[in-house]
Amino acid sequence: QVQLVESGGGLVQAGGSLRLSCAVSGRTFSSYAVGWFRQAPGKEREFVAVISSRSGGWTSYADSVKGRHTISRDNPKNTVYLQMNSLKPEDTAVYYCAAKYDYYDTSRGNPTTGYDYWGQGTQVTVSS
Repeated sequence: QVQLVESGGGLVQAGGSLRLSCAVSGRTFSSYAVGWFRQAPGKEREFVAVISSRSGGWTSYADSVKGRHTISRDNPKNTVYLQMNSLKPEDTAVYYCAAKYDYYDTSRGNPTTGYDYWGQGTQVTVSS
C-alpha cells in the first residue's frame, strides 16, 4: 500500500512562488512515478506534471505550466516536489499528487492517466 500526503499550499500574490511537497510512504518509493494534478472550482481535474520512477530522469508538463513549474524527487526522503513560480490567478486550485507504478516515459503509456494512489490535496490560492 502506498500513501501520499501533500503539503505546502497557501495564499500567494500573483507573480509569487510556492513549493508543494508530496510525501510518499512505502519502501518502494523509487518504483513509482509521481504526478501532480489540480482541480479548480467548477472544473475537471487536470494534469500538471509528472516525474518518472527510479531516478526521475524524465519529466512532462502541461503546456499551461511549462517553463514556470518544476517537478523533482528526492528518493532518500520519499518526497516529490513541485516548485511553482510566476504564479497566476488561474493557478488557483486544489493540488493533488498521485503515484503510478514503474512509469518512466511515454513508451509505458499516457503520462496523465492510470494513477493508482492519490493524496488528499492541498489548496493553492493566487490573488491578483
